[in-house]
Amino acid sequence: MSDSAVFGDGTRAVRAGLPEPVKHEPTLPGPVFAAHYHLPGDPTGPYTYGRDENPTWTLLERAIGELEAPGQDDAGTLVFSSGMAAISAVLFSQLRAGDVAVLPNDGYQALPLVREQLEAYGIEVRTAPTAGDAQLDVLDGAKLLWIETPSNPGLDVCDIRRLTEAAHARGCVVAVDNTLATPLGQRPLELGADFAVASGTKQLTGHGDLLLGYVVSGDAGLMTAVRRWRKIAGAIPGPMEAWLAHRSLATLHLRADRQSANALAVAEALKGRPEVSGLRHPGLPDDPAHKVASQQMRRYGCVVSFSLPTRARADRFLDALCLVDDATSFGGVRSTAERRGRWGGDAVAEGFIRFSAGVEDSDDLVADVLRALDESAR
Repeated sequence: MSDSAVFGDGTRAVRAGLPEPVKHEPTLPGPVFAAHYHLPGDPTGPYTYGRDENPTWTLLERAIGELEAPGQDDAGTLVFSSGMAAISAVLFSQLRAGDVAVLPNDGYQALPLVREQLEAYGIEVRTAPTAGDAQLDVLDGAKLLWIETPSNPGLDVCDIRRLTEAAHARGCVVAVDNTLATPLGQRPLELGADFAVASGTKQLTGHGDLLLGYVVSGDAGLMTAVRRWRKIAGAIPGPMEAWLAHRSLATLHLRADRQSANALAVAEALKGRPEVSGLRHPGLPDDPAHKVASQQMRRYGCVVSFSLPTRARADRFLDALCLVDDATSFGGVRSTAERRGRWGGDAVAEGFIRFSAGVEDSDDLVADVLRALDESAR
């Protein structure tokens, strides 16, 4: 899309990645199902084999690039079969035995598994909390810094620009997990990061019906290694998933606005409840992350986290909800919530709740949450 940098988020989301119009052809072509293509003679051209490229991926990658890096014509995008496939592609394509990686110790629950695998390959892994830019303290000698902001599920925020400048001064590459924020919440490449990485399973596509991941970078050399890893691992999305994801991007700005507003409304309603502790949402003016988030985020996201006094109270609360599904993941059009401690991978209290606001009417959603809190006290 020409001049995408000058358009607003809504216009960009609706138009992102669309091909030039052709008479009698659909605005967004349907998915291309192909393991191979007609290829007489030398293997030239963009499409040779289904593990390497697909026309449906091409349009989706162009669309995501226009959202994550508008106006950056040199930025490249690759889509993957899941968020973890994208994360793995960056880490394992950039690191070698003897390198040092810095990860958050309060990020996505699969990161400890990633750490184990990195260490098995002879890579030193250091960790530090997201809050207070604590990763700065363990950055010396590192090859790669992995940032997750806001962190999942605790919703702490770090200063991307500050960390990136410090990392680059030490010759360190920086990747930012942008899953919770989405490119409509923040754009890591504009803040100096080398990679923006995310799970498109969550709010980016927003309907809870597909798995997807992506990597965006303005450095062609870094992306060459990521592309090679995707080819080796074969961690590619199906054409139907890619097409569904592209179709869903058209409503991203509408969903993000409503979900952010709903999350803030729920957080404000929870502030006055005595049974609620540890309430976090970057959009709350008194949240510890609000100041930094306001400097680098345009939307504060759809997730609220808080704790109830006991596991039993949390379970009763979840059971009492009518408009909120008890389900993992986040970012869908239907609100979800879960007691994160049930998975065992997060350092959270037994009564810790991760709440993801959907696109329901705010008044209905808040009323349901408050009613469920009242019922769970009985």
